[in-house]
Amino acid sequence: MADGTIATTGIAAHGALRLPTVEIDSYDIELKDNHGFIGDRANKEAFCDILGRWRRPMRKSGQDPFGNEPSKNVSKKALDAILTGDDTEASAVVQSAIEAFSQQLAHVTRRFLKSKAWDKTERIVVGGGFRESRLGELSIARAEILLRDDFKVEMCPIRHRPDDAGLLGALHLAPSWIFQGFDSILAVDIGGTNIRCGVVETRSEKSPDLSKARVRKFELWRYADDASTRKGAVKRLVKLLRHLISAAEKKKLKLAPFVGIACPGLIESDGSIERGAQNLPGNWEADGFNLPTSLVEAIPRIGKHYTTVVMHNDGVVQGLSEIPRMQDVKRWGILTIGTGLGNARFTNRSGKN
Repeated sequence: MADGTIATTGIAAHGALRLPTVEIDSYDIELKDNHGFIGDRANKEAFCDILGRWRRPMRKSGQDPFGNEPSKNVSKKALDAILTGDDTEASAVVQSAIEAFSQQLAHVTRRFLKSKAWDKTERIVVGGGFRESRLGELSIARAEILLRDDFKVEMCPIRHRPDDAGLLGALHLAPSWIFQGFDSILAVDIGGTNIRCGVVETRSEKSPDLSKARVRKFELWRYADDASTRKGAVKRLVKLLRHLISAAEKKKLKLAPFVGIACPGLIESDGSIERGAQNLPGNWEADGFNLPTSLVEAIPRIGKHYTTVVMHNDGVVQGLSEIPRMQDVKRWGILTIGTGLGNARFTNRSGKN
């Protein structure tokens, strides 16, 4: 067209299961046993429960290093400090909690590996907020050791900071035309307590595999602190995205008319959420609610072009950020340890056979 506008209307959809470099074999699967969902034994709450049990003997003797602070309020930074501090008893408590949690993480991982969807998995990356700590890294390493008797599988922490991974992975949801004439996209990562939005620079001229992509600018809103509604959350998200569009223009970035979203839950092909969004503000699984469509309606164009919005599960998107590092294996997965336990399994369409 004469003005250079792409001759399409706005698009709102779910990310495909077949992407240019990987097949998404499964995601957000819910494994159960007689005690309920097994993923509940390897999330943030599970670790806090374990830590609480190991604190009881010290609390009775008045020597609990955390005083009366509930385990769920003890920060990862504080726990890491105790691991390297001089208080040997306090360090022993944290190490004991790590060992017990590692046992549970190994058990949960073993169940995934025995499932048909995760058959022949060669490597597992672990993301989520728990990974971003020394205690998280130790738990992952210990779980890998525990698995060695049964499986030939590697476990490793996700390479990027989990917050960045949730944005960087959105690049792998983008259609190929994004990388022809544009150098950045908008990405959104919706978590159990906050929404993070960013401008992701592709840097594809330096790394066609997107291994050098970076988060150029981001905004973070902790909706858990504001008692927000679903309507209020969407309104705030639109405001954040508009601010980032303006910031990208000021930085002279060639921002693509594309928004990639990472969101908890099982996402339908039209972008609605079937299940798994219970930790988000309001009812995101309601009939008639569709976040990608809402964003296209609120931001119909970015620059001269119609907006495309693609949403996928948050565990999937974190995993997609690891694609450049997974080219030496065929089948790999991700577990994300946070408010819940996210999961996804991938098969490379290229690389090792």
